[in-house]
Amino acid sequence: MSDLRIDPISKPFTATITPPGSKSLTNRALVIAAMSDGPCELTNVLFADDTRVMLAGLSKLGFAMDVDESKQTVRITGGGGKIRSTDAELFCGNSGTTTRFITALCALGEGSFTIDGIERMRQRPIGQLVDSLKNLGVRIDYLGQPGFPPLRVNGRGLPGGIVQFASGMSSQFLSALLMVSPYARNEIRIDLEPNQASWPYVAMTMQLMDHFHVTPELARDPRTHQPKQIVIPRGKYKAVPYAIEPDASNATYFLAAAAVNPGSKITIEHLGKSSLQGDIGFADVLHKMGASLIFGKDFITIKGPEKLEGIDIDLSGMPDTIQTLAVASIFAEGPTTIRGIHTLRVKETDRVAALSNELKKLGADVDIEQNAMTIQPPEDGKLKPAHIDTYDDHRMAMSFAVAGTRTAGVTIKEIECVNKSYPDFFRDLEKVCRGQ
Repeated sequence: MSDLRIDPISKPFTATITPPGSKSLTNRALVIAAMSDGPCELTNVLFADDTRVMLAGLSKLGFAMDVDESKQTVRITGGGGKIRSTDAELFCGNSGTTTRFITALCALGEGSFTIDGIERMRQRPIGQLVDSLKNLGVRIDYLGQPGFPPLRVNGRGLPGGIVQFASGMSSQFLSALLMVSPYARNEIRIDLEPNQASWPYVAMTMQLMDHFHVTPELARDPRTHQPKQIVIPRGKYKAVPYAIEPDASNATYFLAAAAVNPGSKITIEHLGKSSLQGDIGFADVLHKMGASLIFGKDFITIKGPEKLEGIDIDLSGMPDTIQTLAVASIFAEGPTTIRGIHTLRVKETDRVAALSNELKKLGADVDIEQNAMTIQPPEDGKLKPAHIDTYDDHRMAMSFAVAGTRTAGVTIKEIECVNKSYPDFFRDLEKVCRGQ
């Protein structure tokens, strides 16, 4: 594994970039296309560790695919809700989306399917999804510790019915259930407890389902306006082409790099107000801290101010941006409090602990209290040189690289972890910092 010292910029940069395709949309689109009623062509597909394990899993399940990485396209022939394989061992690496989505997909099959991953994946909970599928008539057995992979799905189709979905856990569980629901033998109704976690990701899933011609019906509580119930009509996804947006989560690192470097300006192309991804809201977060913002339909431009101001904000709706804000906040005046951090403890690593450890290396004070983290920059404004541990977490590497664009002596350890979602990240960051 390689370490990389980040060189601070020597002068403000002006750059334009289009990040690669969204990991979240790529894996959702692959699953929906596999369930469609014919050949689907997906373009601007992300090819990274998480999406490659999804492609491998779908191949083992018997779906025919024509993959062209050079053109970033995948042509997949959907099975109309049927799975050709009757027996498969599916290795999902450290990909949460693959593990959760594949588990739900296997419920549509006829046979025995084993789902497993690396040791860290065996520590990431999946019980809420399994319980929901069991309540809808699916037979699933844990092969190790209850509530965690590995597990075996004994597929006999998805009977359907009514299920209660608790709040506070990964939105991927709900997205996984939503995507397979059109092929249940009976209509599925999901009753939602208040305060669903990471709701923008669920909304993204439903909008993508609608693109493929299945439209979930969402009811909200008339008093609180919170999501209350989703009814998924029985039907089939239509085989239609789909162009995947650039990854909004990965765009946050470039937006933050401009924001923390006074006078620097970055434009993210092909990503703006029309995006399906909730993480585009991170541009507004930087604007609240003082960065200049132009938010177009299909572009975002951020310019770094002379100084950023600390803020108090709830990021439970876009948890993948918390690490980016945490790093940006050490260049602000005054403390920053980030709320809604509970889901970070069960990601690729315990991101709450990892953030605290590495921010302290740079000289920040970090106070964690239940569901919130308060970050106080160094009193003299000077950060310490540090070797940043990445914990095999792509977002730790990319977020702390932002610090290295402003302050000297920041080395990111084991940079290959970015292969999970953005293999060319460090090359692209260097280009941006050179103003290309």
